[in-house]
Parts: sequence; structure tokens; C-alpha cells
Amino acid sequence: MSEATRTVDAAQVQRLTDAVTRLRRALRSSIRTEYPWESLPMAQIELLQTLAAGPLRVGELAARQRLAPNTVSGLIGKLLDSGFVDRQADPGDRRTARIAVTEAGYRQLADWQRAHEQRLAAALSVLSPEDSAAVLGALGGLERLAVALGEPTTSA
Repeated sequence: MSEATRTVDAAQVQRLTDAVTRLRRALRSSIRTEYPWESLPMAQIELLQTLAAGPLRVGELAARQRLAPNTVSGLIGKLLDSGFVDRQADPGDRRTARIAVTEAGYRQLADWQRAHEQRLAAALSVLSPEDSAAVLGALGGLERLAVALGEPTTSA
């Protein structure tokens, strides 16, 4: 049987799905509890993370995030209102604008990243050394899984 057609245990896949969902929910909830200033919805954080690599047109951003352009436009409107992004002239097409992260947006991203790193480090420290090592040892595989699921690679 080839690697492409090998089967994966359905119960393990369900456990992984449940664990990822619970981890994401727990992290988001604990961050908001411990850091009440963290109020940006995850969709806006993900847009900022994507834009941190460089300015993009709304259509490009929508394609990368796999969202409808009107959804991205609404999210961008909120980020514009908060001062975390601005519109720049597109040098290749004066009829369109590119969205870029502002200094305030970069600060917000840095604060968000630092808060998440601190929360994860604290949680890892209460695990047994074996569990902590197992979680950290799985990072390479989890990163490759994200790529296999179609997530573009990022440097963040």
C-alpha cells in the first residue's frame, strides 16, 4: 500500500481533531481571561499575521485566507478603524489599494504573540517532563500537517 492510500485510524483522527479544537478554545479563552486587553477576534489576528509579511490587495488576502472578499473587506474595515492597518497605493495598479500593517498593528501582533507564548510556556511547565517533551517533539509533524492541510507556510 502506498503512502498516499494508507489508512489512518479513525479514532486517532477524531482524538486529534478534538485535541486541536480544545487547545485552540482553551488558549483563546485563557488569553482573554488573563489578558483582558486581548480583544481582537481571531479572524482579524490571522489577517494581521498574513499582512505582516507584506501589503496585499483585498482579493489576494481573501485567497490566502480562503475567505470571501466581502468578508475580508469587513474585517479590514474594522482593522482600519482600530488603526492596525492602512491602505496604500498599489504601484502596479493605481485603481486598487494594498492593505498594510501599521506600527500599531505590529505592536498588537507582538503583544498577542508574547501573551500566547507566555501562556503556552506556563501550561507546558505544569506538564510532566515526558508530556512536555512529547508535545514539543510533535511540533515538526504538526507543522507539516498544517502544510498538508493547505496552510501557506509563514515565518511567524
